[in-house]
Amino acid sequence: MEPSSANTGFIQQQPIIKNQFHEDVSLQRIAKLYLPPSLLEKVSPEISRLGDAVLSQQIFDWITDSERNTPYLRGSGRDAFGRPKQELIVTEGWRKLQEFGFANGVVAINYDSCSPSNGPYSRLIQFIRCHLWEASCANTMCPAAMQDGAARLLQRHLTTPQLAANLSPTERKVFQNAYDHLTSRDPAYTWTSGQWMTERSGGSDVSQTETVATYSPFPPGQPVPLASKEENMPLGPWSISGFKWFSSATDSQMTILLAKTRPGMGVSAFFAPMRRWNPELVSPTITTCAGVTTTGGTELNGVTISRLKNKFGTVGLPTAELEMKDMRGWLIGKEGEGIKEISTILNITRVHTTVSSMGYLGRGIGVAKAYALVREAGVGKGHRLPLYRHPLHMRTLADLTSEYHGLMLLTFYTLYILGLDEHASMSPSSSSPLPIHPLTPPKEKVGPLLRTLSSLHKSFICHTTVPLTFSCMESLGGVGYLVNSESEHLNLSRLFRDACVGAIWEGTTDVLAGDTVRALKHAAVGKEGVEALGWLVEMGMAGLEGKEGKEEGERITKVWEGLKRKLERGKQGELLPEARGLTHRLAEVLIAVLWVVDARVRPGREVEGMKRRWMAKHGFGPSGDGEEEVKVEGDGLELDLAIVYGEEGPKGVVEGGSVPGISKL
Repeated sequence: MEPSSANTGFIQQQPIIKNQFHEDVSLQRIAKLYLPPSLLEKVSPEISRLGDAVLSQQIFDWITDSERNTPYLRGSGRDAFGRPKQELIVTEGWRKLQEFGFANGVVAINYDSCSPSNGPYSRLIQFIRCHLWEASCANTMCPAAMQDGAARLLQRHLTTPQLAANLSPTERKVFQNAYDHLTSRDPAYTWTSGQWMTERSGGSDVSQTETVATYSPFPPGQPVPLASKEENMPLGPWSISGFKWFSSATDSQMTILLAKTRPGMGVSAFFAPMRRWNPELVSPTITTCAGVTTTGGTELNGVTISRLKNKFGTVGLPTAELEMKDMRGWLIGKEGEGIKEISTILNITRVHTTVSSMGYLGRGIGVAKAYALVREAGVGKGHRLPLYRHPLHMRTLADLTSEYHGLMLLTFYTLYILGLDEHASMSPSSSSPLPIHPLTPPKEKVGPLLRTLSSLHKSFICHTTVPLTFSCMESLGGVGYLVNSESEHLNLSRLFRDACVGAIWEGTTDVLAGDTVRALKHAAVGKEGVEALGWLVEMGMAGLEGKEGKEEGERITKVWEGLKRKLERGKQGELLPEARGLTHRLAEVLIAVLWVVDARVRPGREVEGMKRRWMAKHGFGPSGDGEEEVKVEGDGLELDLAIVYGEEGPKGVVEGGSVPGISKL
């Protein structure tokens, strides 16, 4: 009997993390539920290639570099002689991950002029790809989300006739230039964008904004200072000064920000480049061949980085406090209507945040599934079982998978409605496949549904995914708790830390719950929202067959009718203290409806098992209390394996519970 040592004895085999586009059972169901078969067949090869690429060793090396070598201000913001010098340093890993995202069109794919046939499915395709990328991007998708939102905002003003008519030739030139940068796939040309809203006075409440914008055009008859000499882009006529408390994407090339223009008026939205051309700037090191010192260069556009934030997670992402003094920008839309303009961005950044939370959870489940194939555990009296044959462990993973799929249903239904809304004014293309989802709303219901879902999905999903992501970490035992930078593909502690911010930025759980209630109680459009939700429930329950199916539909409808009565009878102020519970229960009703539709469209024992367990847990079972024991035909280990690994169960398993070969990671 030999003692173990640091290098001998039992050493755990590495789990093999597989391409989630193929191995994630939920993602496969979602793709087939929403995308017409011809379109899915067309886009699958490219998505599959991306699914492989995001698991490469090079990607994980860049993640480790980004996490270990965090952003900093060179010289703490001053040069050797004490002069202010704003030079933000980000690591090579961060830059390379951003460039990977640019080149793979994580934003651009939604705006590609070469893919008009994707039509209302563009967002679904984009976010299936983002779902695969989120856990490997080390938060470079945060500035990409704001890049996406800014692109959509500028696109509206450039292409909507009544908005485009208000643009001067110079404004159109500036906005088009920014839009072209935001939607490019060329890493050397692509821009990201900031979204500067938060101030010390209000957090998500921008009504107390202290940033001030003054219309101060440059003197006529003189050359207008430039933002970019190479592109001959002028600086804007508005002078913006103030202080922004939380500003992510500090390394971006532009920003959309809010400021007040006059007392008694609401905030206004502005576009501003991050840098400007200074013809008098002198470089201390660059000279011509004749020894003459060159002049001219770029500097920050009236922005000073006060300090960088020290955060619990998202450590590679440069988040800063920023002071603006005479930052030059361009007004977007009308004065006082900044909330209206910024809401276009928020609709986009909030779905990005939800998809990031789901991407972390999806990767976490992928790692947990892989670990269960190579790890054994004792079951008493000297007996050991591989975890994938352990009844308790597999029931835990099956329940986790069921919760995940319910959240995926709500996430991607929201994205489907977003895509329909963005393409509402476009004529159907002869090459664009017809919708296949049974809950495709008529045009008049799309806007009201999106107004409700835009706050609801993030409030519920980002809050719910935090403990679920922790459960993935827990499923690995002590290894899950480690910061596994030496095996970055297993670093679930990083994903857990980063997942926590989802319930905070872009509006906290409570802020968005309050927004949901306000949207449904809005004097002008609230009734439309309630009616659209009623349509969704009614259509989802239509055609249910059999005694059990009809009773299930009645239970869901009963919960909805109770929520509807409360919304219709309660005053907004009375409902506000209950907004979180009300919003989250409403989210569960919508998920229940989507479960019914999913199981009806693509029936199978695993989806029926997941659905029934989810319904019982969330108070839609026969007892309605969420406590009853659910029995499903074929219930047991084999059903749990089908839920977690797919109908055919785990693939490539050999006797003893191990998988042949070693991880390519």
